[in-house]
Amino acid sequence: MGEQIELRCRCGEVHGIVANVSPRSVNRVICYCDDCQAYAHQLGRADLLNGKGGSDIVQVAPSAVSFTKGQDRIAGLRLTPKGLYRWHARCCNTPVGNTLSSAVPFVGIPVQSFDAPRPDDVFGPPMGSILGKYAIGEPPAGSTGFNLSLMLRAIGRVIGWRLGGKTWPHPFFTRETRAPIYPLTVVSVERREALRALCGPHPTAQAVP
Repeated sequence: MGEQIELRCRCGEVHGIVANVSPRSVNRVICYCDDCQAYAHQLGRADLLNGKGGSDIVQVAPSAVSFTKGQDRIAGLRLTPKGLYRWHARCCNTPVGNTLSSAVPFVGIPVQSFDAPRPDDVFGPPMGSILGKYAIGEPPAGSTGFNLSLMLRAIGRVIGWRLGGKTWPHPFFTRETRAPIYPLTVVSVERREALRALCGPHPTAQAVP
């Protein structure tokens, strides 16, 4: 069995618990995609990105995540009508989980959203980096190619979580209707294009008001 780790937003209004956390039960990856960068800028939380625009994400089973305080402050955002569901605390714009859909047992949480001063000890070090072609400046080594071992581990985790009954209860979708629990908005095309100017190898803007 792994540890039980607290999940909380920056201002402390939203709290949660992630159960059974260990390097063997989660995946940890650095994602440099422009969507993750755009999302951080949309929230005004570019401080969560590393120097090259990467997001340090811990992937966990949905049933491991439960919120214990501030559920009324959680909201969702999609960068496109069919994009990832990206959930955050509205009080301080702290991301609290990314999901594909209610059918895919997967929640990705930024490492900074955990109460884990030494994340390598809890989650293990990042297993790799992906989508480095979107990194700011020179792509990090090993981030642009196809990482077969990382892909197989992620797929294996999702299959294992599904077969192990860890899709439900889900922290962001209702089991009965598969509908989102929290209010959800989709970013406009115009806003998304403005955000893109902040992302990628050569950003052309400094801030989006």
